[in-house]
Amino acid sequence: MSENTKIYDFMGYRKIATMFSAILLVISIGAIAIQGLKLGLDFTGGSLVEVGYQQDANLTEIRDQLEAAGFQDAVVQTFGAPTDILIRLGADHDPKLGDKVLAALQAGGDTSIELRRNEFVGAQVGEELREQGGLGMLLALFMIMVYVAFRFQLKFSIGAVAALAHDVLIVVGFFALFQVEFDLTVLAAVLAVIGYSLNDTIVVSDRIRENFRMMRKGSPTEILNASLSQTLSRTVITSVTTLLVLIALAVFGGEMIHGFALALLVGVLIGTYSSIYVAANALVMMGICKEDLMPPPKEEDEVLDEMP
Repeated sequence: MSENTKIYDFMGYRKIATMFSAILLVISIGAIAIQGLKLGLDFTGGSLVEVGYQQDANLTEIRDQLEAAGFQDAVVQTFGAPTDILIRLGADHDPKLGDKVLAALQAGGDTSIELRRNEFVGAQVGEELREQGGLGMLLALFMIMVYVAFRFQLKFSIGAVAALAHDVLIVVGFFALFQVEFDLTVLAAVLAVIGYSLNDTIVVSDRIRENFRMMRKGSPTEILNASLSQTLSRTVITSVTTLLVLIALAVFGGEMIHGFALALLVGVLIGTYSSIYVAANALVMMGICKEDLMPPPKEEDEVLDEMP
């Protein structure tokens, strides 16, 4: 360990962090159970209509026109360019729905509007996507647990999966609490959060294992503090640069990827926190010690074979 590395007492605040995580988890699980997710068209089924304008469209005006025409709860957003508009409706299949929407918009006096797409996503497809997405997430967590247990040790595996489950629940709970639309792009962001958080946890775990083997003095808590302090600069730089990109996407990326960027923003923030105060804290709770990480002693036959 570098002599210039300042050691921070991360584990000294582990009880406060545990309470903070518990509060976040209770709020998240409560929001999911009581309010539920505001599922997007990909999961619930419905109709999608795309129209094109000659000039930049006014989303508020379009929503008012659709509501006046009887299309309640229509989701209106730009699609790539300010002149391309995507309209999502939780309506039953109607081959003429696109023409009805177009007529409602042209009633405002703009006859140059062009109908580009009229599609329907069935509820059965939405149900299959929801089930497959959930199974995919569970499978990812299981495979991560197997990988970390094989590479490090079972206690590291449990801590890593606890941190990932913690991150996923809080991100999903955030969308349930604030009723932000949860669609396939958000699901993709949640899976990306798992990858980001795992990468950070693996880096921290690798340093913890190395220090447990190299540092002859010090309690497990002191070794964890030293390991977290050594990886802190890397964690902060990675998180800050990632957050700058995500903030740019959330602000300037348009409504199509707003949910994706928002999920990643929350996920990166909570994932950085969990790598320190969930994964490492779990190791303390499980009583990690040097004996858990020391290489297994060589058998007598192996020692004799290595002798010249």
